[in-house]
Amino acid sequence: MALGYVALVLHAHLPFVRHPESDYVLEEEWLYEAITETYIPLLRVFEGLKRDGVDFKMTMSMTPPLVSMLRDPLLQRRYEEHLTKLQELVEKEIVHNEHNGHLRYLAEYYAQEFASIREVWERLDGDLVGAFKGFLDSNNLDIITCGATHGYLPLMKMYPQAVWAQIQVACDHYREHFGRDPKGIWLPECAYFEGVERMLADAGLRYFLVDGHGILYARPRPRFGTYAPIFTETGVAAFGRDHESSQQVWSSQVGYPGDPEYREFYKDLGWEAEYEYIKDYVMPNGQRKNIGIKYHKITSRQAGLSDKALYDPYWAKEKAAEHAGNFMYNRGQQIENLAQLMQRPPLVVSPYDAELFGHWWYEGPWFIDFLFRKSWYDQNIFEMTHLSDYLRRNPTQQVCRPSQSSWGYKGFHEYWLNNTNAWVYPHLHKAAERMIDLSRREAQDELEERALNQAARELLLAQSSDWAFIMRTGTMVPYAERRTRSHIQRFTKLYEDIRSGDIDSGWLTQVEKMDNIFPQINYRVYRPL
Repeated sequence: MALGYVALVLHAHLPFVRHPESDYVLEEEWLYEAITETYIPLLRVFEGLKRDGVDFKMTMSMTPPLVSMLRDPLLQRRYEEHLTKLQELVEKEIVHNEHNGHLRYLAEYYAQEFASIREVWERLDGDLVGAFKGFLDSNNLDIITCGATHGYLPLMKMYPQAVWAQIQVACDHYREHFGRDPKGIWLPECAYFEGVERMLADAGLRYFLVDGHGILYARPRPRFGTYAPIFTETGVAAFGRDHESSQQVWSSQVGYPGDPEYREFYKDLGWEAEYEYIKDYVMPNGQRKNIGIKYHKITSRQAGLSDKALYDPYWAKEKAAEHAGNFMYNRGQQIENLAQLMQRPPLVVSPYDAELFGHWWYEGPWFIDFLFRKSWYDQNIFEMTHLSDYLRRNPTQQVCRPSQSSWGYKGFHEYWLNNTNAWVYPHLHKAAERMIDLSRREAQDELEERALNQAARELLLAQSSDWAFIMRTGTMVPYAERRTRSHIQRFTKLYEDIRSGDIDSGWLTQVEKMDNIFPQINYRVYRPL
């Protein structure tokens, strides 16, 4: 009998970026990079574990924007073109580096890797969502939902209908793609405000995740801290993030991804190669960009980008195995100590962004593979579980009221409301008021119904927390600002056209083609609760 549980939770999310009106938009490559470096590598790990009899358990959110993009025929076709170009370039690299043994070895490694990615993609016929659903059906994955467009809920709580729409549209979308009700939800940015649990209960959700201090400062103080979930007064459970295991992976100072053997993210062939050689593989306007072929390792914290040594995936994989063993050992020690104090099996919840594994930390999927294998074969102190299984086996918990919180900088709402992005909220609030007003209407005909539904889509897309996040980080800011403005402007035109009874059907058709998320949406979801 294990002394406790470890629950690995991955949050798989990307903002909805789809531009059929353009032949090339750089930001679409966020999805293509994540497919190549995170989602398909994770599926390969899961397939290997099942093949070898390791009955792994893991919780994973798949947000509605991500699921929609993964299932979009236009983006699937563009991904295939992206992968074809990568394979073409790496074959060129093998020839180009025929007299440099190490670089040729790395180019051949990438050629093999991209061929493996293509094999999985073609075998699944591009349906990665269906592949993840297979592991949900076998109870290895506990796939949960998120806000419809990852809207930052505490900053819209003055409009409960807007919060409800984020939750209900997400649950409807989940049922459409996974054929069942979601059991849990990853609150966007783990941002909780008092009262949202009532809506989660009304939507049929069983649990949500918050940052550790959301649990530690709950009322009354939870007896077991973050090492057991709490039940809110509505019966919905709240799981808190464990600080210790988070540090080991997230921290830029002591976290595993900073190890010298691992691949250097910031040194990429797209910036390193001779321009004439690489120009056919960068942006159509000639600007350089990350390609995804990286030949160097981190080397040391002191090493500048020009001083990085060449990468070796063999030794990096060995290091990932070592770190997985260390993570397992530390969780064992942690759980042994906690079990003596708690007189009940402790639970360590370790949530991370899924894209950390593979995209930012290239060796991350290997780490997950080794962790599940080592935990299955090499120890009996804890059991790897997912959160639905844990609740099924532990149906009695303390009732508390969580504290308002997020997992952002300083743990509150500051990252999404500050001098870089505060300008967006008056527009979002006005649009929410107008959408609630529109929701009371009964559409007079099919055209008005379409316009009302598109207005709901535009508001949801404008509310994405990703835009405020990007403005705060200072990366790709013009794109985030442009997206916020364009969705608000489209919403405003729809609102005015509907109110005046003069809907531009040609323009509406174009907007529906561009912003085609949630095809089944019903604008009445915004009606007063």
